[in-house]
Amino acid sequence: MTSTVPTAVHDEQETQALEALPPITMFGPDFPYAYDDYLAHPAGLGQIPATEHGAEVAVVGGGLSGIVAAYELMKMGLRPVVYEADRIGGRLRTVGFDGCDDALTAEMGAMRFPPSSTALQHYIDLVDLKTQPFPNPLAPETPSTVVDLKGESHYARTIDDLPPVYREVADAWNACLEEGADFSDMNRAIRERDVPRIREIWARLVEKLDNQTFYGFLCDSSAFTSFRHREIFGQVGFGTGGWDTDFPNSILEILRVVYTEADDHHRGIVGGSQQLPLRLWEREPEKIVHWPQGTSLASLHEGAPRPAVTRLHRAAGDRVVVTDASGDIRSYRAVVFTAQSWMLLSKIDCDDSLFPIDHWTAIERTHYMESSKLFVPVDRPFWLDKDEVTGRDTMSMTLTDRMTRGTYLLDDGPDRPAVICLSYTWCDDSLKWLPLSANERMEVMLKSLSEIYPNVDIRKHVIGSPVTVSWENEPYFMGAFKANLPGHYRYQRRLFTHFMQDRLPADKRGVFLAGDDISWTAGWAEGAIQTALNAVWGVMHQFGGSTDPKNPGPGDLYDEIAPVELPED
Repeated sequence: MTSTVPTAVHDEQETQALEALPPITMFGPDFPYAYDDYLAHPAGLGQIPATEHGAEVAVVGGGLSGIVAAYELMKMGLRPVVYEADRIGGRLRTVGFDGCDDALTAEMGAMRFPPSSTALQHYIDLVDLKTQPFPNPLAPETPSTVVDLKGESHYARTIDDLPPVYREVADAWNACLEEGADFSDMNRAIRERDVPRIREIWARLVEKLDNQTFYGFLCDSSAFTSFRHREIFGQVGFGTGGWDTDFPNSILEILRVVYTEADDHHRGIVGGSQQLPLRLWEREPEKIVHWPQGTSLASLHEGAPRPAVTRLHRAAGDRVVVTDASGDIRSYRAVVFTAQSWMLLSKIDCDDSLFPIDHWTAIERTHYMESSKLFVPVDRPFWLDKDEVTGRDTMSMTLTDRMTRGTYLLDDGPDRPAVICLSYTWCDDSLKWLPLSANERMEVMLKSLSEIYPNVDIRKHVIGSPVTVSWENEPYFMGAFKANLPGHYRYQRRLFTHFMQDRLPADKRGVFLAGDDISWTAGWAEGAIQTALNAVWGVMHQFGGSTDPKNPGPGDLYDEIAPVELPED
């Protein structure tokens, strides 16, 4: 799931200088481990003793993190048992429109992915999926963008087509990053995978900024003394749109994303993102231990995962007992939990002994962001028609302070049916939609857009019923993704490092947390994969396995790259 976090805007000279450096990846800064190299190495992720082959490991949650963990554990010779309450994919959820061509789809969750998600790209390539540029505001591939604030609309193809104040805001953001967060130095260190330099910069910033909000960080910068500039930045921003819904969050959350260019050059998955976990579920790996050729996760589960988990508790012999919605009870030596962590507080009956008390505190303190979307199918990409008077596109990707906030135009060619994401909103803006049905939402959205485009009849192009989601209202999610508040760094560290279980009391081992909310980059598919690989290493280690010395795993290098530890007193 992508988040609305700003990217730095560079001039041409700066861009050329950055392009001369190695490609960026989500390499740190909290845990600068090269997951992409780990995945690409011919030695594989590790092995377990032959005596453990076929041993069952529970995987709770069939989202991307759970499916990746299960897939890699299967390849090692273990037998993953996947439990899923709803559908495979989690927040990689692609849906169709009733009565429309099956090729016409909407991404209810994750819809845009940065090239810096290199571990994600490994799996996209593995299952032969294709990507294409995503039409973010002012992106080179986006035909046009309209920025509509306080009743004034501005049409643009690049930032320089907007009034000068928008360039001033972009320059202020660049200056703010340099002044307060050593942006260029950290970006370069991450590109060069310079671990000592990354750790040196980040250790200082974590101690300095853990208690600071995003908005406070802006206010402390000499570049953002103007309230008007901060207001425009919050409502419009650059990259994927406005960021005022992120203003209360920790600035560390924002820096992790801008350093790694997670909000740059987004691409969508052709045919929908849910194909990735579904294809991994069906995939028969060529390199597999213990299991015969032709084995897949689907075949191990006779086609379908186990149902929702209703209880987790510990039993004698260091076993973890899993009860599911069918009443089936099974015990395991290891459980990988990838669902959103609030499920452990509400939907699942859990023993207190599952985790140390400070980990329970971290789970309870988790802060999730709300998010809503609504899509409609249309007969064709009519927005590319030219206005006879102005010569401009009839309609554009739209950023506004009206109810819709962000409107995205998605097409697959000029003569094919297309899709409009009428509104993509976060937090308070999302909650405003919560009481309304899909059709009620659509009516409000069309009214808002008619005030921006008074001569455009969107409704006449609609060819099917709208589809919508409010992730805060989804019973197995209760929010779109995690976003730490100021002071939450210590909590996040406890959850991320949980896979290093030799450091836990013996009676608190065996359950491994994974998922994007456990990662340092919540809301990004890359974080879901990275924590899945951490959990795979942890399970392998528990079963007495090891990695090849030429390809050390995240746990093998942990002491060299462990996240900064802040004092508790």
